[in-house]
Amino acid sequence: MTGGDIIGALLLADAAVLEIAPADRIKEDRLPDGVELTALLVRTVSSVDRQPLKRGQFVRRSDRVAVTVRALSVRDRKAAIGRIRACCAGRTGDIGGALRVSILTAGLGPSLNGPGNSFEQTQDFRVSWDAED
Repeated sequence: MTGGDIIGALLLADAAVLEIAPADRIKEDRLPDGVELTALLVRTVSSVDRQPLKRGQFVRRSDRVAVTVRALSVRDRKAAIGRIRACCAGRTGDIGGALRVSILTAGLGPSLNGPGNSFEQTQDFRVSWDAED
């Protein structure tokens, strides 16, 4: 289980997100060449776990997860970022098979020119959860 898995589960379960990027355009780690836009890319940027004092305890993990939006226009990119934030920011509870999840925003990346004359931007999240050791 990774923070990317948790964010991916939320995105794939959210009707508003799926309106702009259907499930086949929400990918992990790499967008395929020629993907139809708007598309979302979910990547784990970094991961930290606290070490338990003895085996068999839960370990609190924390991942920084980036959701990159690749869109046909600035308007589409901004709308996608807004829906992603609404879907994921401030969520708590058991999510995507993970226990005691907490999700906070962790910054918005720069607006970039993407491949094929597309528009890109990344929304980062800090995802924390309890994992079995």
